[in-house]
Amino acid sequence: MWSALLLLASGMSLMSQPTTAKKVTIERVGEGWTLMRAGAPYRVKGVGGTFRAEYAARSGANSFRTWGAERLGLDLDLASRQGMTVCAGIWLLHKSGLDYSNADQVKAQLDRTRQVVEAHRNHPALLIWSLGNEMEHDNDTPDLWRAVNELAKMTKSLDPNHPTMTVVAEVNAQKIGHIKRYAPDIDILGVNSYGGAPSLPKRLKELGWDKPYIVTEFGPLGPWERPKTPWGAAVEQTSTEKAQFFQNSLAPNAADPACLGTYAFLWGEKQETTPTWFGMFLDSGEGLESVDVMTSFWTGKPVARAPRVERFHFDGSQKEVKPGAKLRAEATVVDPNGDALSFKWVLRPEVTDTRFAGEGEQRPMAVGQWDTGNRAVLEFETPAKPGPYRLYLYATDGTGHAATANAPFLVQAP
Repeated sequence: MWSALLLLASGMSLMSQPTTAKKVTIERVGEGWTLMRAGAPYRVKGVGGTFRAEYAARSGANSFRTWGAERLGLDLDLASRQGMTVCAGIWLLHKSGLDYSNADQVKAQLDRTRQVVEAHRNHPALLIWSLGNEMEHDNDTPDLWRAVNELAKMTKSLDPNHPTMTVVAEVNAQKIGHIKRYAPDIDILGVNSYGGAPSLPKRLKELGWDKPYIVTEFGPLGPWERPKTPWGAAVEQTSTEKAQFFQNSLAPNAADPACLGTYAFLWGEKQETTPTWFGMFLDSGEGLESVDVMTSFWTGKPVARAPRVERFHFDGSQKEVKPGAKLRAEATVVDPNGDALSFKWVLRPEVTDTRFAGEGEQRPMAVGQWDTGNRAVLEFETPAKPGPYRLYLYATDGTGHAATANAPFLVQAP
């Protein structure tokens, strides 16, 4: 009965479990590595998340990455329908949820992982078992990596047809040393890297990593990597600046023979510091310029559909202003196809309770919204209520593409 409940909870029909795995191996080729799937080389052209999987497949992506197994059966079936694969994340608890020196807690996590692997190991869309995501945050200890190694060993004993991976937030000498020493059964290193992505191949070599790796998250510079205002608000890139950083990150990793591929973050939208920081789409569905960059990379064909932000100026940007002050914002946004653009401006309070990875972070309600038609110009008065705010610009072309920019400012107390 428990097995049946587990399958249902993980989103798999008891009547329709695929039973033919496609064997995935890693082969040494020259000075590098090649991922082989069903006997053929398989370069990962991936996205983070399952949002609009059909759009991802149509754009040239062949794989998507998940973080937890709650819907894994459904995710695998979705991938099959789109001709894609899944880098199947099994969520491992972080320091706040599990004491890795406690044998009983570690065993309970091992048992949970076993049930997931047994339930889904034969699905033809399965590509890689991804054990955990950034668990080493404030907990890069031998106990953690020994537990990860036991999970990898068990996973490979249950499923010899798929490699194991663990995912870390960036790399350093201690982290790489711990994984090599305490978790040798990990086949692939997954690295979430933003500002460091262009230099990742060089740094991994310098740190002595001698197995294959995948860039499991990359995209714009993160809030922790951007300039801050005196009151601590991070300065976000425009969607065009973000797209350029996607481009900068792709080339060096694609050229590294140890890199098996990449997963762009985030194929979707989420609230993390702002509603626009990491998402490659707006919550209304429009794709940003980073989608074009990835589509060009995956297909090898130039793609330019989204508007470009050539200039964004806000005279209150990163400044302290008085309540009721008159401010002006304007932008130069160009559409590569000559589509007519519409502009919307939104004023929101700044997020003051930011969360690690945006977990549970709430999007502040808008306190002002203006549609300015085809003119990228706004004049407005600042709110009477003191505090940190952010002004957002959204440009849409009416054909499913968009551009964004924003800037923080602080309304002083009277």
